Amino acid sequence: MKVPNKPILLVEDDQVDIMTVNRALKEIHVTNPVVSRENGEDALHYLQDPESEKPCIILLDLNMPIMNGIEFLQIVKHDGQLKRIPVVVLTTSEEQQDKVSSFNLGVAGYMAKPVDYRQFVEVMRSIDAYWTISEMP
Repeated sequence: MKVPNKPILLVEDDQVDIMTVNRALKEIHVTNPVVSRENGEDALHYLQDPESEKPCIILLDLNMPIMNGIEFLQIVKHDGQLKRIPVVVLTTSEEQQDKVSSFNLGVAGYMAKPVDYRQFVEVMRSIDAYWTISEMP
């Protein structure tokens, strides 16, 4: 995903989805380490910790306990240190309002999690291809 060895932050509470993302990234030869956090609150602690390396991209689920994806975005996108980190929503949510809220909060992309693994690999390949050619400030 562009910046070699910069972590990818995966904010996801479903262990099966975490394994699926890791497997898909490995399959398309993305070598960046994946840092997983189970909710928005844990992800914020990670991002705000001066010891943590800032990720090159955040893959965000919306439906999580404690702090959901929209609440997480509201904080991250209003933080001068964090707002430029691209966020791609990966969700099972069919709610139009989630989509509207996500884009209003400046997400770089919004993808429905395909149930089919092969389709999921293609979604990850698309994200990787885009961020590999995208110029970051």
